Amino acid sequence: MESIVSCRDVTKVYREDGIQVTAVDEVDLAVTPGEFVSLSGPSGSGKTTLLNLIGGLDSPTRGDIAVAGRRVDHQKKAALAELRLRQIGFVFQAYNLIPVLSALENIEFVLQLQGAGRKERRKKATSMLEQVGLEGMGDRRPAKLSGGQQQRVAVARAIVSDPSVVLADEPTANLDSATAFSLMDLFARLNEEKGTTFIMTSHDPRMIERTRRNVELRDGKVARDEAVR
Repeated sequence: MESIVSCRDVTKVYREDGIQVTAVDEVDLAVTPGEFVSLSGPSGSGKTTLLNLIGGLDSPTRGDIAVAGRRVDHQKKAALAELRLRQIGFVFQAYNLIPVLSALENIEFVLQLQGAGRKERRKKATSMLEQVGLEGMGDRRPAKLSGGQQQRVAVARAIVSDPSVVLADEPTANLDSATAFSLMDLFARLNEEKGTTFIMTSHDPRMIERTRRNVELRDGKVARDEAVR
């Protein structure tokens, strides 16, 4: 099966105050449609950097990265923005919801950027709100939602346009254990029922166990790549 995400010899080198740091070191990674992958490793292992490189939020020093058959590395800004808008969903640790918009409007926002009509946006966003267990909360702004509820809105926003892959950076880090497990159950259900491809970073073994494949990074290199279940 053709990969939905492909990384070949990907390396990222940072230079700060005359010091060179290799955050990601010659990483090869292929993810096929429908996979649920966790990137794990200690702080500084390169997992968040690799996720950002896949999402086009950062550029590799060298190597090739492709998402849905299109190169991500070294794209012009406009082309990269269009690729992220159409093919990649993001779930951030800090939620990144727009505070002046309601939950429903936050979910609709990506569809609006894609040019979808109002009725279509509202129908899809309402359905998505129900799927993530927040039916009846569409009018609430982020400040009126709990952390777990905000993260569910962020997940709904990430997947409402059916992207090729959803990238989640430590999505459970700011949640209590019960809410974190509930969110991972949601990811698993969406992965199984909708075939949504997830790549998430985590340092928590309990969350990693809920995924299907774990890629462990050490000092920027792939130390282990194995099935979880």
